[in-house]
Amino acid sequence: MPNTRRWTRRPEGSNWGDFGMEDQVGRLNLITPEERRAAAAEIKEGICFLLSLPLDFPGGEEPDAGRRAPVLFARDWGGMPAYNFPMGPKLIMSDDHVIMSLQYSTQWDGLAHIGAMFDVDGSGKPIPVYYNGWRAHEHVVGPQGDRAPCAHKLGVDSLAVTGVQGRGILFDFAREFGTGHTLIDYDKLMRTIDTQKIEVRKGDIMLSYTGYGDALMAMAKKPDYELLHRTGAALDGSDRRLLDWITDSGVAAIISDNPAIEYQGPDTDFGSHDLLPLHEHCIFKLGIPLGEYFWLGDLAAYLRKAGRHAFLLTAPPLRLPGAIGSPVSAVATV
Repeated sequence: MPNTRRWTRRPEGSNWGDFGMEDQVGRLNLITPEERRAAAAEIKEGICFLLSLPLDFPGGEEPDAGRRAPVLFARDWGGMPAYNFPMGPKLIMSDDHVIMSLQYSTQWDGLAHIGAMFDVDGSGKPIPVYYNGWRAHEHVVGPQGDRAPCAHKLGVDSLAVTGVQGRGILFDFAREFGTGHTLIDYDKLMRTIDTQKIEVRKGDIMLSYTGYGDALMAMAKKPDYELLHRTGAALDGSDRRLLDWITDSGVAAIISDNPAIEYQGPDTDFGSHDLLPLHEHCIFKLGIPLGEYFWLGDLAAYLRKAGRHAFLLTAPPLRLPGAIGSPVSAVATV
């Protein structure tokens, strides 16, 4: 690898440097203008489907939860709340604010979400780095006193400027395996591709419909996590062949209707270095952003009836400089 100030060694199986030493958007580089034109050609009926949960879902979090539901509020203007606020003799105005966790509901995990300890220069000393060797504490900086945290590199705003628009392909795992808990390994993935006749192209965005989102919506912000842990398929990040397929397929991003895409349950060992192997493989090694908690039930029902799997997906995150993740109101157009 070429000599740089950031790294001279890259993780095995990674694509660091393939899109340039300054790259911050990873495999989204594969969504070229030609790929977008091909994605637009998938529109047959002109029907669109919103792929976001209500952003106050899932609900039911404990007071000390790491991620919290949004809180809407109005600030005072001149001693009055800016809701139904009189503006002269005729007009009234309402304005509001929100406090929320950016990765609470339907959201993108940006490329600064998962890093790892890695020996970037062969010195034998691993250091904390992110995709393409961007450094923790230098490029991705935590809060310092009154100074807010900031992803100076790999911020989700870098993903936003790409548009995150391309050809979406739906893997209907609920149709193939039911809505009970199923680990999707390479063999089950190949079975789904074969029976549902899914054509996977370089630059596609892969969406996994498992039924988890339907169950969550039915719980009306009172989630039964014991039941949800037994609901829906999850990718088996421990299956090396599955990870190799992700590498070789050229998919640009991966989305699911569940909270982690890969399996994460009550028996997960949170002290394990291999806690989220698919996250490490996709975000850290390949620069593949991950979308979680997407609402896919309506889209899946339509595609199942129509005998289709591909569509135009438009799913940019917020262009919020320095943010790690972002809520998203994605739209599928069929």
